[in-house]
Amino acid sequence: MAEKFSHFVLNNRRFFIFLILIFTLFMGYKGLDVEYNYDFSQTVPDNDEEMIYYNSFKKTFGEDGNVFAIGLKDSLIFNIEKFRLYNDYVGEVENIYGVKGALGLPRLQALKKNNEKKNFNFINIFDPLPNSQLEYDSLLSQIKNEKFYEGKILNDVGALTLLVTIDKNVLNSESRNQLMNDLISTSERFSLESGIKLHYAGLPYSRYILAESVKKELTMLLIVSVVVLGIILFIFFRSIDTVFVPLIIIGIVVTWVFGTLALFGFKITLLTGLLPPIIVVIGIPNCVYMLNYYHFSIQKLKDKKKAIVNVIKTIGLITLITNLTTAVGFFVLSTTDIKILTEFGIVAGVNVLATFFVSIFLLPSIYLALPKPKSNQVNYLNYGFINYLINTFREISFSYKKRVFIVFSIILIFSFYGLSKIKSVSFLVDDVPAESSLMKDLKFFESNFSGVMPLEIVVDSKMKKGIQNLNLLKRVDRLEQFLEQKDYVSSPISLVTFIKASRQAYYNNNPSFYTLPNNRDKNFIFRYISDGYENNVSNDNLSKSFVDSIGQKMRISLNVADLGSMKLDSVVKNVFRPEIDKIFSKSKAEVAMTGTTLIFIKGINFLVENLLQSMLLAFFIISIIMSMLFKNFKMVIISLIPNIIPLIIAGGIMGYFNIPLKPSSALVFSIVFGISVDYSIHFLAKFKNELQSKKLEDSIINTINQTGRSMIFTSFILFFGFIIFAFSNFGGTIVLGVLTSIILFVAMITNLTLLPSIILYFYKK
Repeated sequence: MAEKFSHFVLNNRRFFIFLILIFTLFMGYKGLDVEYNYDFSQTVPDNDEEMIYYNSFKKTFGEDGNVFAIGLKDSLIFNIEKFRLYNDYVGEVENIYGVKGALGLPRLQALKKNNEKKNFNFINIFDPLPNSQLEYDSLLSQIKNEKFYEGKILNDVGALTLLVTIDKNVLNSESRNQLMNDLISTSERFSLESGIKLHYAGLPYSRYILAESVKKELTMLLIVSVVVLGIILFIFFRSIDTVFVPLIIIGIVVTWVFGTLALFGFKITLLTGLLPPIIVVIGIPNCVYMLNYYHFSIQKLKDKKKAIVNVIKTIGLITLITNLTTAVGFFVLSTTDIKILTEFGIVAGVNVLATFFVSIFLLPSIYLALPKPKSNQVNYLNYGFINYLINTFREISFSYKKRVFIVFSIILIFSFYGLSKIKSVSFLVDDVPAESSLMKDLKFFESNFSGVMPLEIVVDSKMKKGIQNLNLLKRVDRLEQFLEQKDYVSSPISLVTFIKASRQAYYNNNPSFYTLPNNRDKNFIFRYISDGYENNVSNDNLSKSFVDSIGQKMRISLNVADLGSMKLDSVVKNVFRPEIDKIFSKSKAEVAMTGTTLIFIKGINFLVENLLQSMLLAFFIISIIMSMLFKNFKMVIISLIPNIIPLIIAGGIMGYFNIPLKPSSALVFSIVFGISVDYSIHFLAKFKNELQSKKLEDSIINTINQTGRSMIFTSFILFFGFIIFAFSNFGGTIVLGVLTSIILFVAMITNLTLLPSIILYFYKK
């Protein structure tokens, strides 16, 4: 059967080459339509209870993650000439397509009591613009009396922020990049003209920067991986064709990756952006195994066609199985409810299998057309260094079995202790270098405005117009004062802050009256408020932003610092929630917390949990595949042991070096197990075949001599291929590359020392 398939492939090679060429052109054409995307909320499924509540919140009160913050801290801004430039700059920002509004120093308004109409008017503080420095200084003093803006637009050390609200429809469309480019270029022009440095923050900006970084990373990692692996192939094989043929095959599959993304309607995320270089690294070993067997067969059979037939016949099925186990490591990710993982798993799994089919149909066909390899092209099979490694591994397996078991047992004990030290933590702006402008700007906002991570608190009075109850408002005020005391929390904004600002305005802008009304003046102040705010602000707008349509629910908006998922989760559960329960213990009102920040925490925990479940599922499915291949339970257990140990060692390393368990590091384990188990499959398949005609010891020796050579080659390729990711700008990508390289290198050692030792021990028993 295998021989018939071999001849079928070779006899129809022109057809398969043509078919692959046409399909590659089609996939390349479709791949041109792929877009880039980076969305934090995709990590939580839509049917999750907290996600349902968050979506309900957005329908009631609007978006919470669509503000682009632009900050500065420079005394030059208090110069009248620089202020005029700043005013013009804010005007330009307001006119950019996609900007709904901008709130900053030149656009600040003050409430003024209108005794005639018994309501409040909003007066633009800087309309008209001041004509002199003295007039400007006077207006700045007035703003410092406006308690509503304290810590929000201007802080006590002179830092300013401009809050730009972005249309969510533009934010979620292809126009987002143009919008962000316009905002940044306009801001940079102002900086150049004024000499004032600006800082940027907010989810729209973070996502834009990360998406742009993904583009650069994708190109850089793809080019570097191709160059590095090409050099390694040439060092090993010392021939041009053994460099270009594998790279052509991988180039085809990489093209298919982009086509697959387009056909499924997926976008390039931080995860799927890693697929092209990952496919390059994973796909090359296919070609290495086939080339090794081809060159072994040439030496043995002396005939090119017979050698190629022997390659397909001998390792065709095994290569399919190894690709299948690798694909399983990816496919299990699609069983999660997390969109970005599902997309990554599907596209990776499909194209890992595609790598097998392109390799099995294309590589033999190409080498049948190429001249028979010369003796110098197969000399690498007898490299002194490789022979030394083979002999060393063989000697260890046969002469030091007990020591092998003892050494790995000791390593496992230390690794398990390291595992116990692992912590799970992520940051909203994660994996970005500390020296990057994104992180520096984030720190600016955390030190001056207590952070930019949106957190929302919803108070449900449980009755129509219940939020007008003064006792309830006092409870909300107590909560806001408690929150404001925390240095990692910004000044909250809610209906309460508007009412307090209204009372200050009622008493002729006296800052000491920035409090909730008392029983004596509440009727007067509420009557002014109920008659509305004139000039640009209406009750409808206020209601839509901070109060629901029937006056039952109110929203408290604040920002928190990026403390990390673990600390944020602890703060929410152990600091905020107990105080909320205490303040509202004797009230019928219910208080819930939501917002992008809590969805982020939920998403991180959900993501890590799902990745670990996926890894267990991969173990189970791969075990079934192994049992079908070997039809022997003992062989399945033997094959899993050398591949589980490297994962435990990697976990230990994470614990000792304080590498947190987060999506980027948890992802490694599911993927790498599917790759590393390929070593065992190749080894055990060859061993099983040798055992049919040879003694146990001779079978292991021949297996190490032949399969071990390919394993060493592929290990070097995989190691240097994945270590490339260590040159990434993203911490998660670096961890993925380093951990994967370590695991695969250790897996080679365990499969060439521990695996033979286990076989010798169990089979002799």
